[in-house]
Amino acid sequence: MGNWSRGHIAEFVLVGFPTSPPLQCLLFVLFLAIYLLTLLENALIVSTVWLTPSLHRPMYFFLGHLSFLELWYVNVTLPRLLGAFLTQERRVSYVGCMTQLYFFIALACTECVLLAVMAYDRYLAICEPLRYPSLMPSSLAIRLAASSWGSGFLSSMMKLLFISRLSYCGPNVINHFFCDISPLLNLTCSDKEHAELVDFLLALVMILLPLLAVVSSYAAIMAALLRIPTAQGRRKAFSTCASHLAVVVIYYSSTLFTYARPQAMSTFNHNKVISVLYTVIVPFLNPAIYCLRNKEVKDALRKSVLGRCHYPRDVPD
Repeated sequence: MGNWSRGHIAEFVLVGFPTSPPLQCLLFVLFLAIYLLTLLENALIVSTVWLTPSLHRPMYFFLGHLSFLELWYVNVTLPRLLGAFLTQERRVSYVGCMTQLYFFIALACTECVLLAVMAYDRYLAICEPLRYPSLMPSSLAIRLAASSWGSGFLSSMMKLLFISRLSYCGPNVINHFFCDISPLLNLTCSDKEHAELVDFLLALVMILLPLLAVVSSYAAIMAALLRIPTAQGRRKAFSTCASHLAVVVIYYSSTLFTYARPQAMSTFNHNKVISVLYTVIVPFLNPAIYCLRNKEVKDALRKSVLGRCHYPRDVPD
């Protein structure tokens, strides 16, 4: 209580998912399996893109960055979720909470920008196929990927500068399984108007502007597809961006629901469920979506896992 009276608390208490012990054990086993599969899937994609010369193109270069980001992302969030099923209350230090929040925001913002970059890459590939090599050289792809990471971490630093300056006088109980912005703003005892404004404006910039770029790119892609005379040609062209479009819809729908609004709102249990969607389910589904929809990635993964052996279709008649 002495720390609380001085306007700063030493630690926060994270409330996980209070349920019956048997259900908690079941959920722990389920999400542990998802965690391990997510690590395996994304690690395979990163290594496959890196080691397969035929995949050394901008489209797969960005996919490798996305999978590497997902690897980092799940290691920031999923261990906290697993801990929430082991104990109903977990304690985290003030510094640990702010560090966790910084990396979580940075990776989330980076993914938003990276998905927009991938949409722009698909726009150039479909709408400007003849000029694509000159419009998207490897040097530009590297700069776009670096800009995605840089903007995400810079945005997170700006948010954290305002949030960390706030005073927290108690109570110190966060109704979430990790340190998120909204529950932290609800606990502060100082004026949070500036922190709310900065957070909301940066959320608009880092979520809605990339989303606008995605929508514009796919509007141009759809217009180009409608000009293709044959149905087979339209299907072939659309198949190159269908997997990315599916990932965009899943990720942005859950992210917008949670973050494209003023942050100092009550965090109820259904918000924790939505958080599970974009912190666990999206990283788990992304590799499966890309692999199932992309023949080149499937073939490269098959060769990297099983070795460069001959398949039945390679055997001469």
